Amino acid sequence: MYGSPETVRKILTGLGDTWAVVGLSSNRSRAAYGVAEVLQRYGKRVVPVHPKAETVHGEQGYASLDAIPFPVDVVDVFINSDLAGAVADEAAAIGAQAVWFQLGVIDEDAYERTRSAGLDMVMDKCPAIEIPRLG
Repeated sequence: MYGSPETVRKILTGLGDTWAVVGLSSNRSRAAYGVAEVLQRYGKRVVPVHPKAETVHGEQGYASLDAIPFPVDVVDVFINSDLAGAVADEAAAIGAQAVWFQLGVIDEDAYERTRSAGLDMVMDKCPAIEIPRLG
């Protein structure tokens, strides 16, 4: 398992409410769109990060993590596993507290690097599935 139940709970309830969602666009058929909507329902500020920098769910989008002009607590990653490690490194560089790799996004080296950098991390799980379980 990549992310204990305690780490899942900490990220979802204890780290802060600003989530940068990498791969979030206005495409309603993409998983990121629906997951971001769930996160908002649970009080999270969802910041879209996508090359198109679109406004999604009422939040201004940014082309990259380092373009976001305010602190980010959690970086939620909806891109291919082969690109995800670089995003995890960027999350550490911008001072995020945690990284969440979505279902099917797996990079064990990135997981180890991110944890070694002092960030909490969950991999191959979905916060929209996990957050309702917390009660």
